[in-house]
Amino acid sequence: MQLAKPRIDIGLSTNDLEPMLAFWQGEVGLVLDHVLKIRRGQDQHRHDVNGSVLKINWHAEPLPPNPPSGYRELIIAREGVGAPRYLFDPEGDRVSLVEPGTGGVTQIGVRLAVRDLAAHRRFYAEALGLPEEAEGAFRAGESLILLEERPDAPSDAAMQGPGWRYITFQVFKVDEEHAKVLAAGGREALAPVTLGTTARISMVRDPDGNWIELSQRASVVGSLE
Repeated sequence: MQLAKPRIDIGLSTNDLEPMLAFWQGEVGLVLDHVLKIRRGQDQHRHDVNGSVLKINWHAEPLPPNPPSGYRELIIAREGVGAPRYLFDPEGDRVSLVEPGTGGVTQIGVRLAVRDLAAHRRFYAEALGLPEEAEGAFRAGESLILLEERPDAPSDAAMQGPGWRYITFQVFKVDEEHAKVLAAGGREALAPVTLGTTARISMVRDPDGNWIELSQRASVVGSLE
């Protein structure tokens, strides 16, 4: 996969916005970049995380009480934090603040619980084309994805529901990257579609059904063609 931005983004969903903003901005210290109006009743509050984006998606309609996805933890590298700090936001989403280099995380890391480590290693290596630094640790530019085999990992993760729900790769050509993932055995969740003049995106799913967004964002690559 050819990354247009050498970092991944991560998105969560909530119905209760104010406590979430208070935690992520106050306790974690993230800065709001801007609010993107997705549709009526859904706003995306985009926060900078060492060059990645934390997307807090607020939904006016109640989210279905689906179980957690496989995305279990956001790890943020921060100079001067000292001993690792393990935190949970008001809805139980885990975030850790660590010194750069801890566990290989120099920018951000995303911990993903999986049912079958071997299957996911093949998916990340072959379908997404990411280099594996250590067993189950895949490098996406500056970011790190950490696979952890766990019995409570989902078998068919849902996009809709509270908490961590998807990660995003910024790419140069969505249609090409989407086709490569499908050819390597990935599942399609959303065929490529253009969102006005903002981005052309698609969605694929890993072996446990976790959602992965591929995004050709105009502000990053300059063109949606």
